[in-house]
Amino acid sequence: MSVTIMLVFFASAILGLPLAFALGLGAVAGVIESGFPLNMLPTRMMNAVNAFPLMSIPFFVLAGELMLKAGIMERLIDLANAAIGRVRGGLAHVTVLAGMGLSTVSGAAVADASALGSTMLKPLEKHYGTGFSAAVIAASANLGPIIPPSGAMIVYAFMAGSSVSVGGLFLAGVIPGLMLVVLMMLLSSIIAHRRGLPLTGEAFSFRRVGAELRRSFVVLMMPVVVIGGIIGGAFTATEGSAVAVVYALVIGFFITRRLTLADLPHAIGATVITTAVVGAMIAFASAVTYMLTIDLFPMKLAAWLKGITNDPLTFMFLVQVVLLVVGCFLESNAAYIMLVPLLHPIALDYGIDPLHFGFLFVLNLVIGMLTPPVGVVLFVVCGLARISVGEISRHVWPFVLTMYGLLLVCMFVPGLVLWLPRAAGF
Repeated sequence: MSVTIMLVFFASAILGLPLAFALGLGAVAGVIESGFPLNMLPTRMMNAVNAFPLMSIPFFVLAGELMLKAGIMERLIDLANAAIGRVRGGLAHVTVLAGMGLSTVSGAAVADASALGSTMLKPLEKHYGTGFSAAVIAASANLGPIIPPSGAMIVYAFMAGSSVSVGGLFLAGVIPGLMLVVLMMLLSSIIAHRRGLPLTGEAFSFRRVGAELRRSFVVLMMPVVVIGGIIGGAFTATEGSAVAVVYALVIGFFITRRLTLADLPHAIGATVITTAVVGAMIAFASAVTYMLTIDLFPMKLAAWLKGITNDPLTFMFLVQVVLLVVGCFLESNAAYIMLVPLLHPIALDYGIDPLHFGFLFVLNLVIGMLTPPVGVVLFVVCGLARISVGEISRHVWPFVLTMYGLLLVCMFVPGLVLWLPRAAGF
């Protein structure tokens, strides 16, 4: 039955069927193969999506949409410009810092790529050319799912079950996320000096930085209120996502005054589309996972892996290699939904910390959003910059290698991932 499900899924996906429906066809094929009644599938699918924690996904997506329409990008860019000053490759540094600030609001790489591309692409192209500019935007947008709040981490925690806390996984991404920001800025500086890119920006001034900090204070407080409330136990992740929406509405209507009632239908519509895609994949994938569990596939996979190695570090390395390949060909949400229920329990059997394993899992698939042929962030930026995937890939590979280097460091030095969650009691 497991073989039938996988053959039907991969055949459907190769033929171009949307992944959610390819999963659904695989589940139907498995039911027919096993002789179970087909009416078991709708019940299973409904139970999968009828979960309170999943409500945090549309709320966080909506909060990000509202904050973008409220004009936060301009404030974040002005603050980043003031902090960087006049340096070589300064606009690339500004883009990375703006991506970091945006990631604390939206938590989604695709949305961040659209926002950064629409505001930073023309200034970057003017000084640095299209290829490098597009690569910097794509890499900066990829900070979204790493620095909390993160939609990817919410999906992972839901699929992993009670052994993984959303708040703990959020905190696990803070130190590696900040390290990645520094590494990206260092890489941009090296490239700028090697290529002789021009100086940009105004001379550094503490007075200007202070003024921009005051102007951006309410925006910067959003992650403090939302993430702090979740970690401090004031509210759950789902309640925190609702707080984020209210906060975004207050900023948009009363602080920046850029948000109007006419903006709400578009923001809600974009949220509905994103949520529907994720919800459909969770529903269909849950049916597939259930059929594979009936066929004892997870137990067989665990036994096979333990036959290869009993070393937890070797197992983690093998998983990262598999995810590297999967990330090149499969959309990240589909990969979480399909693979987390299979691999997470095996990681627990190996005695691996669930937060450590979860963060590495998320980071690897986030990097996959920058790798062809199915790097969704690449396609978004290519559409905005009007260049080919091959062209942007030539410029983005140093950033991809930097992210994989950080992945390896986090795998061998778990304290970078676990220190902050442990300090907060997770």
